[in-house]
This record gives sequence, C-alpha cells and structure tokens, in this order.
Amino acid sequence: MTLEQLLMFNTVALAGSLKAASDKLHKTQPAISQSIKQLESQLDLVLFDRQGYRLTLTQEGRKLLQYAQRVLNEAQEMRQVAKHLAKGNEASITLAFEASFNLTRILPILERTQNEFPHTQIILKQEYLTGALEALNQGKADIAISAGGIEPIRSSHFELAYLFSGSLLDVASPRLLSRHPTLSHVRELVNEYQIVIQDTGTGTANIEFGVQAGQRRWYVNDFYTKRMLIQSGMGWGKLPHYLVEQALADGSLLPLELRERQNLIQLDYYVMRPPHSPLGPVAQALWENLVQLAAKQSA
Repeated sequence: MTLEQLLMFNTVALAGSLKAASDKLHKTQPAISQSIKQLESQLDLVLFDRQGYRLTLTQEGRKLLQYAQRVLNEAQEMRQVAKHLAKGNEASITLAFEASFNLTRILPILERTQNEFPHTQIILKQEYLTGALEALNQGKADIAISAGGIEPIRSSHFELAYLFSGSLLDVASPRLLSRHPTLSHVRELVNEYQIVIQDTGTGTANIEFGVQAGQRRWYVNDFYTKRMLIQSGMGWGKLPHYLVEQALADGSLLPLELRERQNLIQLDYYVMRPPHSPLGPVAQALWENLVQLAAKQSA
C-alpha cells in the first residue's frame, strides 16, 4: 500500500463521496476509485459499502480507518521533523546543570524553547559538584549551569553569565537533635551519619568537602534522597535552601549552628558555553534566552 492510497481512503471516508474527495484532492473520481479498489485488493477487505448514494464505511473499514489516520499523522510528523532538521536545527541539545540549582527558575525559558522548536529533544543532565563543568569540557553538553564556589568558574575559559545566587545550609531533624540537647560543636556529631553527595565529575576525586576526621558518613547521589534521610533522623548535612524552605517553616528540619564549621555556603550560579564552538540554532536560542535572564538579574 502507499501513502497516497491511505490519503484517498481517509479523504473519501471523511467526505462521504468520490466527488467531494475529488474536489478536495484535485484528482479525478476514476483515479480515486481505482486507488481504493487496489487498496481493498491488497488488504483483501471491502472498505466501503457502495450500495447507497453515499459511500459508507464497512465495519472493517471503520476499524482500518483509525490505522490509516495514524499512519498519515506519523508521515506528516516525519515531514515536519525533516524540514526542522533541513534548516540545520539539532535533533537534540543537552543542558547540564548543578543539582543544587533551582531549575524552576528557568522552566519558562525551557518551555518557550520547546514550544518554538518542538522537534528538538531537550536533554536535562543533572550533575553534582564538578560534573556540569566536566560535561561541558568533554562535549557532553551544549550549555551548562554551575556554581561558583564549587568549581573554579571564573578562571575557566568558558563564556559565562551570572544567573542568580543560592545557598546550602546544614540541617538536621528534631529527632536527631533530641539526641544532642546541648549541641554546639561539629565534633559532637562525629558518630552521627553525615549524608554526603558524591561528585559526578572527577574534579574532586578522593576529596571530601566539609567532612571532619573520623566522621561517620553515608553517600548518596541525589538531594531528594539526602533530604529524606535527614528528615527521618538518620543523618545530617547540607541541602539547598529552596529544597528545605517548607521543612524549615513547619519544623520538620532545623538549621544547625555548629562551631568550627561553615554552616551556610553561598553559591553564585552561572550559565556557560564553549566560546569557540558554534552552537546550533536551538542551543543558540536557549543560550540567548538564558543570557537575557542573566542580564535582567544583574540590572
């Protein structure tokens, strides 16, 4: 069978007559009739009841019309994707971002980009510590969002723009703190489990930040698991402020103020791209939108 046969089948079914289908397709009625008969022969089924004035679908015809319409829709989508790619638009782009970054602040930009380029897949690659910068360095991301303070961004060779600031703060649950009613020094928590995020890059391989000697620790690879463990009283550690705002408000988590420890870390988030590697049209549009957001934040 051919797409043209399916198109004629669909048009006649919707129009109800060969004449109406002929007017719409700019084909002669005999040509349309012959095409449908060939399709019926190939399928070994009768698609139309031809006894009345109007052509009506048989029971088998109604069922197969659904499949024909699905094929025609997919063919049309394929044509649109082909046009999209023929313009030089990318099949996919990758945005690597530091996991402590509040992604909701750029969701309108991501939505706008997806609406403008619906046939380009946007891949969001969540990374930790040096992971986003490494993904950009290795060509595994087109654009990255990372945090100064975690990575040596200002000394890097990337083109960058400041987006906004955030923070990580030490928290624990009332359940854990009930075991330490006079807690004041980080050393008092050495036998409690500190929940530690693992770096997805190699920039801090074998280096642990903010972990005292002899500290019991658990390693996790996402902040949501870390928050769950801390809220359950199974450990303590730093979490992005935006992830614990509600818990701090309702008292299910409490901020820690420990001597000889930096309890609060301020982070500046930057959007970055390689300066000498041209971006495709979709990545360029995303980059320009993020830079415009950065300019508004700095104004």
